[in-house]
Amino acid sequence: MSSTASGKSGTWRNWGGNVASRPAREVTPASVDELAAAVRRAAEDGLTVKAVGTGHSFTSIAATDGVLIRPQLLTGIRDLDREALTVTVEAGTPLKRLNLALAREGLSLTNMGDIMEQTVSGAVSTGTHGTGRESASIAAQIKGLELVTADGSVLNCSEKENPEVFSAARIGLGALGVITAITFAVEPIFLLTAREEPMPLDKVLADFDELWAENEHFEFYWFPHTGSTNTKRNNRSAGPRRPAGQLAGWFEDELLSNGVFQAAQWVGRAVPATIPAIAQVSSKALSARRYTDIPYKVFTSPRRVRFVEMEYAVPREAVTETLRELKAMIERSPLRISFPVEVRMAPADDIALSTASGRDSAYVAVHMVKGSPYQGYFTAAERILTAHEGRPHWGKIHTRDAEYLAGVYPRFGEFTALRDRLDPDRRFQNDYLRRVLGQ
Repeated sequence: MSSTASGKSGTWRNWGGNVASRPAREVTPASVDELAAAVRRAAEDGLTVKAVGTGHSFTSIAATDGVLIRPQLLTGIRDLDREALTVTVEAGTPLKRLNLALAREGLSLTNMGDIMEQTVSGAVSTGTHGTGRESASIAAQIKGLELVTADGSVLNCSEKENPEVFSAARIGLGALGVITAITFAVEPIFLLTAREEPMPLDKVLADFDELWAENEHFEFYWFPHTGSTNTKRNNRSAGPRRPAGQLAGWFEDELLSNGVFQAAQWVGRAVPATIPAIAQVSSKALSARRYTDIPYKVFTSPRRVRFVEMEYAVPREAVTETLRELKAMIERSPLRISFPVEVRMAPADDIALSTASGRDSAYVAVHMVKGSPYQGYFTAAERILTAHEGRPHWGKIHTRDAEYLAGVYPRFGEFTALRDRLDPDRRFQNDYLRRVLGQ
């Protein structure tokens, strides 16, 4: 069974197991022409259309009762231009495959998120991002897009061709059409030195501005019920390449991050009262380490413990206050939180629905293990995050609607006007888009 889990009798489920839908039919096109024909046929049958990648979104952004388009045959590199330093890939290509192929060619994306299971189109359409002082989300690295629109026509978009569509469709939520290919900017492969070390939360918050300013990529994980964090600084390096030691790497990534962590989640779910004690142990189990490697081996890591997640982008200057409020809320509540809170950064970009649109941003992500009752925690966290004009990640759990989102995205109206033009009949509509974009 692939990570785009599909159950019996045509039920589609997402990776986190919290969203299910029953499409009227599924289509797996082998070419752009076949995909365009599937969109035209859906229109004739009065059905809506949704393309789905690996189902890594926790929202119902990909759910449909109409035509479900699976892009797994639309994969691979279409073109590599060494002079322009661009790569064009088919929409269904997993990020992992893109990263490996680029590395073989001595090339790399500038920045990426922390997992690489998603398809390129799914990742960019939901605003997937990593952490960076100057380098932004995966969508911000796009140089061109090929898009099948509601009438089945194929649009090529770039800064020169259909620039207003290009501007918005880089993070299009699947609302403007189905992406069939993406052209990314790439650069000659480089080395990053990762420096991971525990640090008290108070120190991280007190020194936050320096930690952000002094590192190309800074992030940290805070363990609720403790005053501990694990910090990670990634900076470009002249080398030599020194990968995480096989044993140490296995111990940190597999045993601690996935194995021990999974066991801790099971115990925590069975006996919530043990969670603060487990958190103390978990937060102290990680030791400082340094390693130097090619980008995707430093930016990404395996995630084998299934979870559900909510993440908001707040203005960068509001992040320390946001975290203090989150910590105080957890301390005075009966909540028992066994998953660390993840904090990352992004510079302002110029994409209408990017969570970093027009403002330097910090991301605060809260998680709970798959199957646990997350509503109480997420609701309380969301109250704090929205009080700071937070923008929810499009692929992660949130309760915001178009009215709220129009207030935190200055270019919201620009996006919805373009949608009215490209998809007047709402061929790409679903319940989620109805809520976040309005009718």
